[in-house]
Amino acid sequence: HAAFQDVNHMVIFGFGFFLTFLKRYGFSSTGFIFLIVVLGVQCSVLVEGLLVFLLQRENEDGLKRITKAAVSMTAVVISTGAVLGKTNPVQLILMTVVEIIVFHLSRWINNTFLQVPDNISMMHVHLFGAYFGLAVASRFSEPSPRSDKNASTPKSDLLSALGTLFLWVFWTSFNSVLAVNKSKAIYNTYFALAVSAVTAFMLSALTTKDGKFRMTHIHSAVLAGGVTVGYAAHSIDYPWIAMILGLLASVITILGSYCLQRCLNPALKIHDTSGVHFTFGLPAVLGALAQVVLFVIKNWTNLPRLGCSVVIHLGAFCLTISLALIAGFITGLVLSFKLFKTTPVSKYFEDQFYWEVSF
Repeated sequence: HAAFQDVNHMVIFGFGFFLTFLKRYGFSSTGFIFLIVVLGVQCSVLVEGLLVFLLQRENEDGLKRITKAAVSMTAVVISTGAVLGKTNPVQLILMTVVEIIVFHLSRWINNTFLQVPDNISMMHVHLFGAYFGLAVASRFSEPSPRSDKNASTPKSDLLSALGTLFLWVFWTSFNSVLAVNKSKAIYNTYFALAVSAVTAFMLSALTTKDGKFRMTHIHSAVLAGGVTVGYAAHSIDYPWIAMILGLLASVITILGSYCLQRCLNPALKIHDTSGVHFTFGLPAVLGALAQVVLFVIKNWTNLPRLGCSVVIHLGAFCLTISLALIAGFITGLVLSFKLFKTTPVSKYFEDQFYWEVSF
């Protein structure tokens, strides 16, 4: 099925290469992402099957279940970006299993008690993944400031840009795979992505001293529109609204990268290796709030129903972030036990620690 293939390509190939920007961590980035995705999809299908059995829910067809499992894995891959280079394979596997279970729990609460539609609760993957990953990262030591291993080379940046392009191309399928109105979701996602890409180039040139483009900006901001528009892509009636969301998403990503790296991350002592907070977290927050605003504008004539719906949407948003932070923090605590042979700081961002590498 084309939609499943697109999502599968995006999660394995797109994210696998998206995270190869570290100069000595290419094997681990692509290899470990592949390992946790194939493991996580199996785990996700099993958890979904258990929920069907325990709650006597209607069983979905196999293709839809595996597609939803692949989409759910985006949360784990995003979280991996926050702790990239600092975790060993055993820690990543444990993190994958815990995160998939908690994400399914979060979606079940949203669907059952808050009556959030399935396609919207699934779009919380970016939000959940980013904040779960940041909470886990808070329990890991920061790399030495003198270390040059936490840097990229032109070659590793080029591979990473290849991953970004793959993600960009397949993001329309990702946002539309569970949508009721697929054609509208594809249409709006494309325009949001296109505008966020143009804005990324403009802002990158404007915010660097010599007016040159910076690959780190392009790497993160061109995808921001797709993350933000995910919540409302199926219901936006005019493409200019999707374009405005794409523009705002790109702005919040590039400005957020400056603010977070200089102010928030040092204050909270969080080292976010691949910048998942401003690449996925902030655009997802913007998207969740934009969905509420668009819903209010569309239904402002029906005030009694409107208040209840707004509270439900904001409740789902707060619940997702809270569960992600609490579960992530506990997972990070468990992963930092000596039992899991924590990677020493001197061996961070090193392929040689796990792979046979020939120079």
